[in-house]
Amino acid sequence: MSNKPESKKMVLTVGGKTVEVETGKYAKQATSSVTVRCGDTMLFVHAVVSKEPRVGIDFFPLLIDYEERMSAIGKIPGGYTRTEGRSSEKAILVSRLIDRPIRPLWPKGYRNDVQIVSQLFAYDEQEQPDILSIIGASTALMLSGAPFEGPVGAVRVGRIDGNFIANPTHSEDLKSDMNIVIAGTMDSVIMVEAGCNFVSEDDIMAAVEFAQVEIRKQCEAQIAFAKECNVERQEFSNPYDTTELANIIKETAYDAVVDAYHTTDRDQRSEKLDKIKETVKEKIEALGEDHPIAKMMEETGIDFVAEEFKALEKKIMRAMIKNEGVRADGRTTTEVRPIWCEVGVLPGVHGSAVFTRGQTQILSVATLAGPGMAQELDGVDPVKTKDYMHKYIFPGFSVGEVKPLRGPGRREVGHGNLAERANVPALPSKEEFPYAIRVTSDVLESNGSTSMGSTCASSMALMDAGVPVKCMIGGVAMGLIHEEDTDIVLTDIQGIEDFLGDMDFKVTGNEEGITALQMDMKIKGISNPTLRRALAQAKEGRLHIMNCMKEVISAPRAEISPNAPRLLTMTISQEDIGTVIGPGGKMIRSIIDATGAEIDIQDDGKVTITSNDKEGAELAKKMIRDLTFKPEVGMVCKGKVVRIIPIGAFVELAPGKDGMVHISQICEERIETIEPHLSIGQEVIVKVQKIDDKGRVNLTIKGLSEEEKSKFNA
Repeated sequence: MSNKPESKKMVLTVGGKTVEVETGKYAKQATSSVTVRCGDTMLFVHAVVSKEPRVGIDFFPLLIDYEERMSAIGKIPGGYTRTEGRSSEKAILVSRLIDRPIRPLWPKGYRNDVQIVSQLFAYDEQEQPDILSIIGASTALMLSGAPFEGPVGAVRVGRIDGNFIANPTHSEDLKSDMNIVIAGTMDSVIMVEAGCNFVSEDDIMAAVEFAQVEIRKQCEAQIAFAKECNVERQEFSNPYDTTELANIIKETAYDAVVDAYHTTDRDQRSEKLDKIKETVKEKIEALGEDHPIAKMMEETGIDFVAEEFKALEKKIMRAMIKNEGVRADGRTTTEVRPIWCEVGVLPGVHGSAVFTRGQTQILSVATLAGPGMAQELDGVDPVKTKDYMHKYIFPGFSVGEVKPLRGPGRREVGHGNLAERANVPALPSKEEFPYAIRVTSDVLESNGSTSMGSTCASSMALMDAGVPVKCMIGGVAMGLIHEEDTDIVLTDIQGIEDFLGDMDFKVTGNEEGITALQMDMKIKGISNPTLRRALAQAKEGRLHIMNCMKEVISAPRAEISPNAPRLLTMTISQEDIGTVIGPGGKMIRSIIDATGAEIDIQDDGKVTITSNDKEGAELAKKMIRDLTFKPEVGMVCKGKVVRIIPIGAFVELAPGKDGMVHISQICEERIETIEPHLSIGQEVIVKVQKIDDKGRVNLTIKGLSEEEKSKFNA
């Protein structure tokens, strides 16, 4: 008798592909669990929701983890331990991708621990798992009974030959001019993440509208599936009534906070707000320990005073923008903060730039190296190497905090990846510029939108290094104030507008189009008309920023930096690769030791020689050419006379490869002896006349045209 549990299945069609979501078979001690399959890509997605709220915290404790297993593609992990180590950059980005549309959809005051774990157990390297993870996470939450205000649907949109594709495969992605992930609810967009090849704002909106059709289908299916599984969603109301506290704070501090927010200097405003907070705390403390407000804070460990003071700040800041059209720093809604830039900041490096916008300042440094320094990616993704690398560094001192310097967190990885994707479409092709490129962006000062500052500084650093980029890339962060039926879009948001606003929408590109997008909502979505307006306003801001950048550097340097290594390229036949490498790498190591050059050999026979010493690079190229030299009939080349016999002279064409010039082929006239005309060690230009069936090479000196000689000498 089988004890196999009964399962229920939801079947979706996304872009003509079947997606199966099943529950009831696995991980039954989790609050809810689903499997998601498309093609031969399959994930297990689990949700755990604690029964009681966590005490003493003032935030919603949502934790989302995405895990890859190398067994999913039939491989054992590399490294000494042969086990999966820390999450790959791709896994971190997928975790963020799941988190961002889920996080806004919870009621205020909900503090139960919620965890989503998405595990990739099978991967066909075509059907991409990130979108499936979002669908699985939303479905698992819908089945958990938690007060999740979803569902959420998600679609990746590509475009090939002008036609949109929903959830393209990896191979289709390579042909697409956009890779845009849209997540949303039944009626609005919550998240956009995109990398594009200079597409227009209208193209982005068309992709969003295309995706929304698929998203609505997914949301409807999840609602029906939860009903089929007899799930009753928990009703939640905030158990803590802070109305009295909010009224006390308003009576005590309203006018003073209004005055503070009309102080355009940030430091002075912060100083005023700190004093106002102290006054409010004194007023609350004067109520006594037996007052309900004091008891509520003691029982919960939550600083409700700070929460409600923040709520008052938020209300006043937003009212200023709505009613006066003025922001906290005195700008209008479309105004960009003052900008100054410089390039060539650091001596000895390949390229450097500083981009300063308001109180956000980034130092970017570009470094060039041979293709052998490309990053190797040890993960399940089909992309295994990366030639352009961007590292984003956000230290505590940039915001005036004491903070230990550690490895990058999820935020840093996400910001760095956005600035990286922004500049990739502007890079030259590998054929044109075979260097590996790394840019580091150090945040020196932060007050909002450091990722866009990194985008701008990176573009200028690349140009300063002499990388022949196609164009300059700029970026701007947009915000939103949503009040009742009014949507106000803000250009170039600062920290407080991100913190107290409703949207963080970053757009990068040039005059012609968009290269990257990242949109996160703090509320339950954005309407299409508002999104369209934000894109148009972002273009105006981006062009203004780029004009400021162009005052410092408007085109790449004519030559790459004199501090950068030089590359020489050549091609050898595939059958000669083993000859150049030698037994156990002996031959290539000897060339490297003799010349000091780095040598990279591709499977197709392309050889790249990297060296700071031009003579060393030329010597390495000659040594490889000599090793792989194969004479052909009609070839003209220079050689050295190494031996003379009565009937002719032997000429070394390459080490170990000789040919003979017969006495009759030395001069136009008949000669009796060779020595008056040739001597040992003499260099001569010869032409291959014949190669017999034993591989012996017959050469001639006579009969070479001046054109042949001049071409060879050139």
